[in-house]
Amino acid sequence: MSTELRRHIATLPLVDHHVHAPLAATVSRGRFETMITESDRPIPSGVTQFDSQIGFAIRRHCAPLLGLPAHAPADTYWNARCGRTPEQLSDLFLTEARTSDWLLDTGFKSDELLPTETLAARMPARFSEIVRLEAVLEEIAATSSAASLADDFRTALAEATVSAVGLKSIIAYRYGFDFAPARPSAQEVERAAGAWLRELATGARARVSDPVLLRMVLWAGVDTGLPLQLHAGYGDPDLDLRRCDPLLLMPWLKEIEDAGTDVVLLHCYPYQRNAGFLAQVFPHVYFDVGLGVNYTGAASTAVVAESLELAPFTKVLYSSDAWGPPELHHLGAVLWRRGMARALGDWVEEGEWAEDEAIRVATMIGRTNAQRLYGLPRD
Repeated sequence: MSTELRRHIATLPLVDHHVHAPLAATVSRGRFETMITESDRPIPSGVTQFDSQIGFAIRRHCAPLLGLPAHAPADTYWNARCGRTPEQLSDLFLTEARTSDWLLDTGFKSDELLPTETLAARMPARFSEIVRLEAVLEEIAATSSAASLADDFRTALAEATVSAVGLKSIIAYRYGFDFAPARPSAQEVERAAGAWLRELATGARARVSDPVLLRMVLWAGVDTGLPLQLHAGYGDPDLDLRRCDPLLLMPWLKEIEDAGTDVVLLHCYPYQRNAGFLAQVFPHVYFDVGLGVNYTGAASTAVVAESLELAPFTKVLYSSDAWGPPELHHLGAVLWRRGMARALGDWVEEGEWAEDEAIRVATMIGRTNAQRLYGLPRD
């Protein structure tokens, strides 16, 4: 592989366009191992998540940052990790990711994570916010009525996005992508709101899952004009993976095509080729393979390469979707760089691509596409 291409990809300051903050508190080994899987079930006796692709990748790529040899045993790794505070671990792993911009989704268990202000004060990188639509609705539900919920939500969303660079929806988790594509009527919304608010009045947790209300917030997001991220594909057992294939979004993507709002499909594994097709045929669709890269570890080179098959390279982005353990922030960058260097390097060596073009494409995907899409500073 070309030395210049390898060097460029290794040192490129990345824009992680979808990520969460690292942990604010020390956790037990059992809790840590749960956090490096998408399962929310207890780990069976005699099983360790260190014996998985992501576990092997952590010991390979994160152990040296703790002063250990690559592939250090899991017990050795854990003991070395325990000698650092959460802030020290965050400083170490996030700095080594060599990321200039982190676009933080603050809508998921943020009470367990370091505040954005703390991160910004400790690191030279820029931090911007991605607002989660469903979280905004759930926050205002207790003070709304069925008749006012839609207007109250739009007001709250306008306030929440004053300084945000994008939005996110988890409709894939709460319902699936096989929803009716049209904007719901005011009457539909009021009926659905009434049923939901009556449920909340019984003491139920504020968790929106009604497809009419989910469509309402999705369309309100479209109306803002901000880039709209949608979780697609792989995730925890709260979703039905069969209903998270982004191809199911085609009717809705056609409905909003003239709205001027860009849609970003996040993660997409194992449907990354389907997402690439959508990004090719729809001008307003972008995608990444973020979450799948960390969890496939050494096999992630194939996932990264498949993200380069169909879509224009101006439509592909980088993200880690790291949440919690700061190893994931570092690992997402390491594995993406490794996959890109291998895929592009092979094409250069085979004479299919010129090296300067490979460098340009790596820069687009790792950095400048996100800067353009989210209106970030270009320096």
